[in-house]
Amino acid sequence: MTDRNDLGTNNVLECRNVSAYRGGTLVFDGLNLCIGRGVNTAIVGPNGSGKSTLLKLLSREIYPVYAPESLLQVYGRDRWNVEELRSRLGIVSHDLQQEYGRHARGRDVMLSGYYSSIDTHPHQRFSPAELDHAESLMLRLGIEALADRPFGRMSTGQQRRFLLGRALVHSPEALLLDEPTSGLDLSATVHYIETIRDLMRSGTQLILVTHHLHEIPPEITRVVFIRDGRIVADDEKNTLLTSSRVSELFDCDVDVVSLNGFYQAVPGERIGRKWT
Repeated sequence: MTDRNDLGTNNVLECRNVSAYRGGTLVFDGLNLCIGRGVNTAIVGPNGSGKSTLLKLLSREIYPVYAPESLLQVYGRDRWNVEELRSRLGIVSHDLQQEYGRHARGRDVMLSGYYSSIDTHPHQRFSPAELDHAESLMLRLGIEALADRPFGRMSTGQQRRFLLGRALVHSPEALLLDEPTSGLDLSATVHYIETIRDLMRSGTQLILVTHHLHEIPPEITRVVFIRDGRIVADDEKNTLLTSSRVSELFDCDVDVVSLNGFYQAVPGERIGRKWT
């Protein structure tokens, strides 16, 4: 197992002058971004801004264009064995959810996290401690009764909880979540957000990639705005989550309201008055 203090870095992610393509499209051209360890961060931007590409760079699904002056490191290293990286950075994404077949059982979705595989396979072996840990995670996430249910017969919220459990089997230092409540009903959204908050309170760092303000828990302290492949703002949450800044980011007229530490954007009515 990797010693989490062995890398001598204070950063989860460090990008300097990074360029990256998705297919034949240049998404980033000179991206600069640093996310420190222990800093709960939300990366917010409209569709097409580069959020998904950034997530794939972090998870090492794609790599940046090589240039002598560029740098992309995750936990101080530019190369990782995927299984080793997952023990430090747990990832839950829409793409991952789509990759699972309809017939994978819930328990096997959880266990597949040990091998960073899609479903489990006959050659894979799990120790009694690993099996017990998966069972305890299912109990913690409230999905123990679904252990033998096929993935395709679960609700979207149930699937997300199993994928979260898959990411947690290694007890990672940080979680990277991609729009985690998209497609969930109100009850499932509240349950999922409360689960994330419990994890942050227990010391797990959260890096959230989203365009939904309501997904940003109170424990998030830093917000990064991204648009058209560029970081356009990076500051404390209460500085950026204002009506004027969010309206500018999404190029639409919204009022941002805050209650109980959460934020929401509602359609604005600014005729004849300035943004505040």
